[in-house]
Amino acid sequence: MESQHQKNTTHKNVKVLCTNPCCFFCAMNEADPSLRRAGIAKCFKEMPLRDDQEHVLALSGLWNIAMTQPDDPEFPLLGIFECAANLIRRGISDKEWLLRDQNIYIPYYAAHIIGSYTMNKVQFAERAVKSGVISSLMELLRGKMSWVEKRVAVRALGHLASHERTFEAIAVHEAEIIHESMETASTCLDEVYVEFVGVEHTRRLKYHCDLLTRGTGGLEIENRKAEEWASQLQCWSLYLLNCFACKERSLNRIYSKEVIESLCNTSRSSDEWQYMAIDCLLLILKDPDTRYKTLLQDYNQLKYGNLDLKSKRAERTLEEIWDLKVERKKRENIMTEEEARERRLLAGVMKQEGNQLFWSGDIEAAVLKYTEALELCPLKMRKERVVLHSNRAQCHLLLRDTESAISDSTRALNLSSVLSPHSKSLWRRSQAYDMKGLAKESLMDCLMFINDRIKSLDTNGVKIPYYAARMITKQMNTTWIFATARSKNLNNHGVENQESNGHHQVDETTMTTDTRKRQKGIAGKLLISCCIKLQYLFIKSCCLLKKK
Repeated sequence: MESQHQKNTTHKNVKVLCTNPCCFFCAMNEADPSLRRAGIAKCFKEMPLRDDQEHVLALSGLWNIAMTQPDDPEFPLLGIFECAANLIRRGISDKEWLLRDQNIYIPYYAAHIIGSYTMNKVQFAERAVKSGVISSLMELLRGKMSWVEKRVAVRALGHLASHERTFEAIAVHEAEIIHESMETASTCLDEVYVEFVGVEHTRRLKYHCDLLTRGTGGLEIENRKAEEWASQLQCWSLYLLNCFACKERSLNRIYSKEVIESLCNTSRSSDEWQYMAIDCLLLILKDPDTRYKTLLQDYNQLKYGNLDLKSKRAERTLEEIWDLKVERKKRENIMTEEEARERRLLAGVMKQEGNQLFWSGDIEAAVLKYTEALELCPLKMRKERVVLHSNRAQCHLLLRDTESAISDSTRALNLSSVLSPHSKSLWRRSQAYDMKGLAKESLMDCLMFINDRIKSLDTNGVKIPYYAARMITKQMNTTWIFATARSKNLNNHGVENQESNGHHQVDETTMTTDTRKRQKGIAGKLLISCCIKLQYLFIKSCCLLKKK
């Protein structure tokens, strides 16, 4: 689009003087550095007070500069933060002005500029705080406009909270930020689906479409970018929460039983977040306020200190782990070679008996035999124990005891090689996660299972097993970032009506082709759509997103 400034300054190659005394573009083109700086500073002061169609073009240009040169001190020193904060306030308070011309784009660009300049330099962040940006950003966080503006507002607040010298200014609003961030992280996928993705293309807000596609348009690009922005909105909300959690602030608000359960599920899956989840569990154990809310209490205190857990199953599990890791090692270290050989033989016999019971259909009896075999089998016989745990996991699957199936298959995988995990255990754990409704974890294990099969076969025509292909298809559809939101929308309305959604075949239209290819080709890059509260604990890995 040609700006009014361009029309006024060029006509048939004849240069015409601009009549606007506060023209941003004229100030930028000034050759004298001191006059240039004075002109830009004057524009920043006047811009929120004046009505001018050039504002959107100026903000768009400033946004581009802030994105590409976030450490350049020129604009932050000349008053960009005061200008951006005042423009956001005007957009929120003056609806008539906001809907005039293209002003509706201005709050988005203003908040984005604040976030870009406060990303790296603490000096810029301090200047932004002194300029009053926090109150303007808080208004956007409260949802005074839309999810598009909320996305860049929470990004900017996260950057301000990440600096030690500006954290306390953010912490003034701690209670509200924690509430709004958790609410956003929990509901933003539903919000983006209902307000944009699930809306018929012709009924979507035009300025949302333009911001998503940078004016290029196209349903495919809109849907793909909406997925990306929804994921970023969620991640940046969780990053903001993490800024408080790292300083041990508001842990009681954020911590919950669901977090621990989700961390445990992820830590024992093939998800790429596995090691981060394990680290988070260790951090929770080290924290004195949260340690005794978990099941991993000091067993000595439990055994000899008259402490009780509410869950008897937890007590049995701790007792089993203690016996396996401590008491049994002591016993086997003093065991003679003859005793060890006898136990190996007995374990082999029990295993065969368990196999016979399994194939005869007596699954419960087979579980008992495999358990006896594991009790007899020396800890050094890792390969044998892998098979026994995996066999028992299969029994638990048939008995629909998903937790025990996951536990046994995980133990088998821990005993097997990291470079060559036990294939059957991966598949069995994938099935167990599927039965438990944990689609992402199931998909990760299934992909690892297929990858292991491909590596183990030296043929060029390797085919994915039909049952595994079905599992992948099922879980890919389930782990689509808007799958839960779409399901809720269908449940609320029976069927999606034409006004709210013109795409009845989600696999062929709304879920973009690019997304499906990306999911198939790069399993580790799947959009994080499961377990909202889990994400905040290992959100440090999402810090790279803040630079986009």
